[in-house]
Amino acid sequence: MRPAHIALAALVAALWGVNFVVIEIGLDHFPPLLFSALRFLVAALPAVFLVGRPKVAWKWIVAVGLALGVAKFGLLFTGMDVGAPAGLSSLVLQVQAVFTALFAFAALGERPGRLTVLGMGVALAGIGVAAVDEGTSGPVTGFVLVVAAAACWGVSNVLTRRAAPPDPLNWMVWVSTVPVLPLLALSLLLEGPERDLAALRALDWTGVGVILYVAWVTTVFGFGAWGWLLRRHPASSVAPFSLLVPVFGMSSAALFLGEEVTPLRWAAAALLVGGVALTSLAPKAPKAPKAPKAPKAPETPETPEGVEDTADVTDVTAPEDGTAPLVPTARRT
Repeated sequence: MRPAHIALAALVAALWGVNFVVIEIGLDHFPPLLFSALRFLVAALPAVFLVGRPKVAWKWIVAVGLALGVAKFGLLFTGMDVGAPAGLSSLVLQVQAVFTALFAFAALGERPGRLTVLGMGVALAGIGVAAVDEGTSGPVTGFVLVVAAAACWGVSNVLTRRAAPPDPLNWMVWVSTVPVLPLLALSLLLEGPERDLAALRALDWTGVGVILYVAWVTTVFGFGAWGWLLRRHPASSVAPFSLLVPVFGMSSAALFLGEEVTPLRWAAAALLVGGVALTSLAPKAPKAPKAPKAPKAPETPETPEGVEDTADVTDVTAPEDGTAPLVPTARRT
């Protein structure tokens, strides 16, 4: 990769890491589900009028919009709202690589290699250490919701792989149109219209800046730049930069929010990042060879006129070597 492209990949990872701090600030201004709905609304408009028509089937856009936009971000924002720290959330969310490998095996038949399985085990050990740390220093509910968000991200990754969008920016913008109405409906149902209206009436420049950052900077620019890099370089060259996201997330949370990084959390970070690296960068296991198909039996020639077909199909047996059955011949009378 060129130095400029390396710098761009590191910049995107930094923007995504700092995003968790911005989300934490935004949750002081908006209820979590309303916040998520506004994020996708601003990401979709007016970009949806500039990127052209969707380039994949609508069924994939709707499926990923629900799994990624409604489920993943709804759970993530809610988990952080009930107490999951921004830095820890940026770390725990990376376990999506493990869920992606598991779901790809279940849905697509992609067998993980030994190195991938080892990486999954190491990453899950890191989640266990992080759970112990969070259990001794904060509410467990938020931690569980963030893990559930990572699982939903894994589902959306598998769906995206099936959709195979040719243009990541076009794809992300159209996916952003799907979650808006479901998230608004859930917000009205679960958070209440009074709380939503109060948040909108109290909207200030900080709230506007937060919405613009999570919508345009991390979604439109971030995914667009990442997709641009993937079109020009192998995924194995670009993907490792995503491991910098929790590094920027934890460091920015400590710097701007004063979050303490305990020794247990450092240990969890080392295990989780190392495990995700093994899971994401391990070579794919070769697919199991398909069993060879048995050759088709040659068709029996039609009996010519004046020839009596006296063959009895019950006398036809397959040879011991497993090839096609012998074809009886007609006997002239």
